[in-house]
Amino acid sequence: MSDRVIVLTKRPGSVKDIHIMDFGMENRNPINVRESPKFSGYFNTLWKELGVDE
Repeated sequence: MSDRVIVLTKRPGSVKDIHIMDFGMENRNPINVRESPKFSGYFNTLWKELGVDE
């Protein structure tokens, strides 16, 4: 599980943004993270930045 997500631009790729994933939990695994209230916020932010919602 990553502590950060790096979003790249289209070719030629360069760093567009770096998102720090702070779920504030000790036992971090995919199931616990998915159930976290912060997950949907991170998910929506990343999809918007990638332009998936357009």
